[in-house]
Amino acid sequence: MNAPVSLKSLSEADLMKLEREIARQHIDKFPYFAVAWAFANLAVWLSLWPLVFTGVLPLWAGFLIASFNVAACYLPSHEAQHDIIARPGTKLRWLNQLVGHLSTIPLVLPYRVARLTHLEHHAHANDPALDPDHSTHASGPLQAIWKSIQNRQPGAKGGEASYGETLQRIGRPEVMLDAAIYSLVFYGTLFGLAWSGHAIEAALLWWLPRHVGMTYIQYYLSWAPHHPATDKGRYRDTRSFRSIFGNICSMGMQYHIVHHLHPRIPLYRTPKAYWQMRDILEARGCRLEGL
Repeated sequence: MNAPVSLKSLSEADLMKLEREIARQHIDKFPYFAVAWAFANLAVWLSLWPLVFTGVLPLWAGFLIASFNVAACYLPSHEAQHDIIARPGTKLRWLNQLVGHLSTIPLVLPYRVARLTHLEHHAHANDPALDPDHSTHASGPLQAIWKSIQNRQPGAKGGEASYGETLQRIGRPEVMLDAAIYSLVFYGTLFGLAWSGHAIEAALLWWLPRHVGMTYIQYYLSWAPHHPATDKGRYRDTRSFRSIFGNICSMGMQYHIVHHLHPRIPLYRTPKAYWQMRDILEARGCRLEGL
């Protein structure tokens, strides 16, 4: 459906005013669900270990649940990265930081690394030289999955290597110490479990779920919302799209264009904000593909 003529005839300043009026309706809304999600998801993942080791839960079920836990752990931290739970200097700032740090433990992704590189992604989306997530660029879904796997291989130039380069470029190389500590704990735990005769449990409760979850996250949070990742600019560096698995299974990314335009809108409010803004976005020439 084409944008109404009344909108098409408005100046850029008037369109921006309307867009911001809508955005203000959704900003500064506390994301209760994301906070509960962060702690519940981590608690479930931690509980898998005693449940599997005591025989209460079969290992195959533990693997499936752990894979879901890892895939679901990033988004609460993402809310914290944008100060959506609480801004600096407010009384709940500690909660914002706690959610940010704790929720991505199963993913072995330090909060400071995630936050700094993600903000650089927003500042330079789709820039091959400056966007730390540009290595997920691919021609299609299968290649996107394959590239995600390739980027985690030793010596790969994308993925963690891109994050390290970004932190070096912005003058925060010391943050890579966080990544080193996380990696030492991760591989130390895997090695310790394998040494004690629990290599299969280590592989199916953490190592493999981490790779499954990382692939899923990079597909829906990085590749799908930006494909083909060739355009730059406020209204062209991302898009809306229709996922065959629905908005929940696409991790809310069908409306990712709203997040890039107004990053402080909580995830759970982006669908409503999108439908309120849709005609404005169409008048702006945004890529509204299938929604």
